[in-house]
Amino acid sequence: MNIIPNVSPKAFSFSAVVVGYLLIDDLTASEQNALGNWLMLTAQVLCTNAFYKQVQQERTSQINSSISGEESIKILKKMVDALNQEINNLKSDIGR
Repeated sequence: MNIIPNVSPKAFSFSAVVVGYLLIDDLTASEQNALGNWLMLTAQVLCTNAFYKQVQQERTSQINSSISGEESIKILKKMVDALNQEINNLKSDIGR
């Protein structure tokens, strides 16, 4: 579902201003208040949902990076072991 138009952020914001001004003349103060509160609640639901999706994506990326981090630690341990073996070999060669 693609209900958000592909326009600049300024044009998108300006469209909200235009719609707001168009609704002012046709509604009483109570109706404006009710509609405004409804729109704010709708916006809060959208913002909350979008934020929660961002949190889930961040957690997923952290899990993926921790897996690669564990693999990196294993590789580094193998490298340290190989270096220690080379050092020991050099020590034994020098001692002869």
